Parts: sequence; C-alpha cells; structure tokens
Amino acid sequence: MALSIKPSDLYYKYPRIKETRQQPKFSGKPDPHPFDREDQYEVIPMLDAVMDTLDSVDGDVLNRLEEVLINEMPGFIVSREEVFDYLVAVMSDILAQG
Repeated sequence: MALSIKPSDLYYKYPRIKETRQQPKFSGKPDPHPFDREDQYEVIPMLDAVMDTLDSVDGDVLNRLEEVLINEMPGFIVSREEVFDYLVAVMSDILAQG
C-alpha cells in the first residue's frame, strides 16, 4: 500500500531545511546517511517508509509514530537505516499490544 504523507497530515510542525531539499532522501535500506529528525524533507519520506512497512494508513498510527520519533527515540540512533529499524520495531510492538 503506497501511502503519501503530506505536511498537513503531521501532528508536529517540522522546519523545512531548503539547503538539503534536493538531496536524496531515505528510500530503503541500506542507507548509512545521517537522519535529520528536525527536517520535514527527511521526516516525511521516513514516515512514509515506516507506515508502508507497517501496512497502515491509520492517522492515529502516524501520530503515535511521530511521538516515538520526537519523544522516545534515543539520540544515539543517527543513521537513516537505524532510525527506520527502530521505528518499525517499536511501532510493531505497540501495534501488537493493541
């Protein structure tokens, strides 16, 4: 299922860092590049990929995913693939609980 998240779908507002807008973004693993959790242009492709992996289009799941990204993900998780793996694992556990 191909979800396409728009900025208006997000609960949080993220800055748009225009200097990096045209650089390639996360499109799957492997991707050792650093992830900028403060850049809307980085966040949206990551959330798209995680939601697609979770096979979800639920807005509540997206909001919870953002909470995990902003409030719970440890700062030492820095690469795009680490962020992806962390978010998928945590959200899979959350969704399994129920």
